Amino acid sequence: MEKQPKRIIVTGAASGIGRAIALSLAQQGHWVAAADLKAPQATVDAIVTQGGRALAIAADVTDGAQVRAMVAACIDALGGLEGLVNNAGMYSSIVPRPFEQIDLQQWRQLFEVNVFGLVTCCQAVVPHMKAAGGGRIVNIISGTPFRGIPFMLHYVASKGAVLGITRSLARELGSAKILVNGVAPGFTLSEGVMDNPVQLEKLREISKNARSLARDQVPADVVGAVDFFMSEGSAFITGQTLLVDGGAHFH
Repeated sequence: MEKQPKRIIVTGAASGIGRAIALSLAQQGHWVAAADLKAPQATVDAIVTQGGRALAIAADVTDGAQVRAMVAACIDALGGLEGLVNNAGMYSSIVPRPFEQIDLQQWRQLFEVNVFGLVTCCQAVVPHMKAAGGGRIVNIISGTPFRGIPFMLHYVASKGAVLGITRSLARELGSAKILVNGVAPGFTLSEGVMDNPVQLEKLREISKNARSLARDQVPADVVGAVDFFMSEGSAFITGQTLLVDGGAHFH
């Protein structure tokens, strides 16, 4: 457990990987501002029940004013801000289809959330982290850019952009003692994915069989990497992306 808790915003914290991350960070002793389109009160209630400190915030990461209000609410309620986990994103609703059938409006919608929403969150927190003398940003990426998954090109491209942002932002913010790293999960059986029969049919078995550890991946498998990047054990690591996919891809 950390000697001093970090105040950390986790976006997309209502369910799936985001909820698991928020719960785990709280178990490590951190104070968590859990954000989602609808305030994730159930996530916060679970943290408080376990003896942690947390705040539920309703925020759309594609809306700059809401993102700034999210950051202000975190600082007001928790007294500061040292960490951001950019988990909010579009994935579970995607139906795999050939490249030529993905129209530009779908590309724009997906980039608006997965890329521009992430950038908006980073822009909102960085001034506060600079003023505080440092901070941690962890971007939830994906294993897909490393493997070149077909039939979801807009999604793969969006996460490839986040991979590049992670590396370049780490270079830019290093002098401010802000560490920027990424965690890239494999195909994970979150609640949203479980409600998408097409993804389950097309991706579940092929993903499982590609792994060195040949089993389904669940949200709890991702949290250890995020905990590490928020810990003092990673104080000299930045610009890195850790694949958490059961050994499907070696990087």
